[in-house]
Amino acid sequence: MNRLLEKFSALSLQNKFFFSILAVIMIISGTIALLARWILVSSLTTELELRGTAVAHSVAARGASHILDNDRPQLLNLIFDEAQLRERQQLVAYIFVQDKDNTVLGHTLVRPLPPQLAGANPLPAGVSRSVKVVSVHGEPAYDIAVPIYEGLYRIGTVHVGLSKDHIDRLVGKLRITFLGFISAVIVIIFLISHRLSRYITAPVVQLTRISDDLSRGNFQSAGTLDGAGSGWTITDCPAYDDTDLPCWHFDEQMKSHMSPESLHRCKTCVFYRKRKGDEVLQLTDSFRNMVWSIKLYRQRLQESEGKYRSLFDSGPDPIFVVDCTSHTILDANPRAEEVYGYGRGELTGTSFLEVGPDPNRECLAVFEQGGEAESATGCLYFSKVVHYRKGKVPFYVNMHACPIGYRGRPAIIVATTDITDMMEKDAQLVQASKMKSLGEMSAGVAHELNQPLNAIRMGSDYLAMVFSSLPQNNEGHICISAGHAREVLEEIGAQVDRATEIINTLRSFSRKADFLAAPIDINAPVRAVVSLAERQFQLQNITILLDLQENLPPVQAHDNRLQQVFFNLISNARDAIQERRRSQEKPTDGRIVITSRAAEQQVVLSFSDNGCGFPEAMRDKVFEPFFTTKATGQGMGLGLAISYGIVRDYGGQIRAESKTGEGTTFHLGFPVHDPRGAPHTSRAATARGGTQTERDTPENGA
Repeated sequence: MNRLLEKFSALSLQNKFFFSILAVIMIISGTIALLARWILVSSLTTELELRGTAVAHSVAARGASHILDNDRPQLLNLIFDEAQLRERQQLVAYIFVQDKDNTVLGHTLVRPLPPQLAGANPLPAGVSRSVKVVSVHGEPAYDIAVPIYEGLYRIGTVHVGLSKDHIDRLVGKLRITFLGFISAVIVIIFLISHRLSRYITAPVVQLTRISDDLSRGNFQSAGTLDGAGSGWTITDCPAYDDTDLPCWHFDEQMKSHMSPESLHRCKTCVFYRKRKGDEVLQLTDSFRNMVWSIKLYRQRLQESEGKYRSLFDSGPDPIFVVDCTSHTILDANPRAEEVYGYGRGELTGTSFLEVGPDPNRECLAVFEQGGEAESATGCLYFSKVVHYRKGKVPFYVNMHACPIGYRGRPAIIVATTDITDMMEKDAQLVQASKMKSLGEMSAGVAHELNQPLNAIRMGSDYLAMVFSSLPQNNEGHICISAGHAREVLEEIGAQVDRATEIINTLRSFSRKADFLAAPIDINAPVRAVVSLAERQFQLQNITILLDLQENLPPVQAHDNRLQQVFFNLISNARDAIQERRRSQEKPTDGRIVITSRAAEQQVVLSFSDNGCGFPEAMRDKVFEPFFTTKATGQGMGLGLAISYGIVRDYGGQIRAESKTGEGTTFHLGFPVHDPRGAPHTSRAATARGGTQTERDTPENGA
């Protein structure tokens, strides 16, 4: 087989065309002949069997009365008439009739009826027809048996024998006629294919020579295809000089995403032109158009490469090209060198994980797994992630990654934006909000500090009184029991510890957040905020109830930033409760319930109050900056806008449920920290979808 293929490949193109066409025609002709023979034999045999059945039914219908009358002469006359009618003489080999006891009443054979023929094709009761091939005096025949009925009773059987040799001769004549027709077609196509192959291969040599020139970068040889007087001048095409011009004929790929009106149409196209003629001439013109298209594409590609290289190098933000397989940086722009502090030689070939291990690992994992990004463009967006400059100096960036092909391998292009200054301004805004919250808590904190101070003062006054009133011994020492003195001193120490705890909580709440988040127990900031605000809320007849699940999995966050979120929520709950009281004749007791639990790889918190609530129609305005329902001067509407940003920074979600007059519940969910994986990095809506009902409520606009 291999030697045959080698010989075939060594043939000229003309002979390949010729033998290929001939082989295909022979295969098709042979297949058609076989199918035709099968169809003809089966259809003709079926048709003749139906004719024989019709003859048998005719004899059965007309001969029933003769059988009942036992009139054999008339019965013989009937079956001879049926056998000798027109063309049936050669088709019908015999007809014989049997009574119900299978006794032969008459037959058309000139010789005695073979005994074995009478029982060769028995007809069972209830069967309308039986067909079987039998032998009559050494010649095959199709025996068709049909019952004879008189009313409901079967009185005999008619057997009609069809000559199989006659049927085969009819089939043979049809087959010879058809094969003759096929042979004539083969001969005609043989001659046509021979001439056609010569005609088709004539210009191929010329096209082959031009293709060789194209492979060497010589695009001028295609001009020989124009022919004398063709009038084609490629430089007359506007798209040749203006590569940004969208041409209707040239820019086929633009038709899918551009309106037809935006594509340029020339009254007479001087680029794509076809001469009238046969397919060979059309092939020549198409080849010429292809050559000039390649040339124009090369020109556009060179200009595009230069333009985008200029954009890459002059971009205001760092840009990296990263190999998806090895995770190495393949290219970086000058801005990346400035921001990250590395030289170009240091960046190229370095692992992309060096500049941001955790968020970069998560980004690369998405593209490595072959999963589609969730945005319509196939890109991913990471906000507020930590990268490192040379020397492991951390800073915040927004990172945008898109899949590309780079030098024949899968890669991603990553653009980062330094947002450290913006994060610092956000931190200042949060810090200002904390200072405002500290001012609001000052009365309660002062009361909390007064309690341990009063206890310390009472202890010191008691000791002073003891020293001044108790008698002294001969050596000038005061007589007091050791147990009594130890009890007083231990109480003073406990109150000092309590005051220290209050001051430390205030310091933790008021200080700026650390640069990097850490795993924390989310119950800790809840308890810290409650310890500061609980006394003040009690003075306002508002009770804070805690239902916190112990041993919760940790979350990746900043303790004091979460304290700010929780304080904003309980402060707004207090304002909502006071607003409801103003509309009541008998004010009810205020109640704030804080619960925590673990559910489906999340830690969930809820803050519920029995305040005034808000209508469903105002849900769309939740968490909008500067939105508030409070009176002028009582709030700027930034508290929960800040809280929303903090929760989203940690990959969490926040939503509100409320009914007017019944209260509000805020649900917060934070992803569980995985010590084996990267800490959470929040993605923008372009990669993770919308925020659902993550909005502030009118009653809670701070």
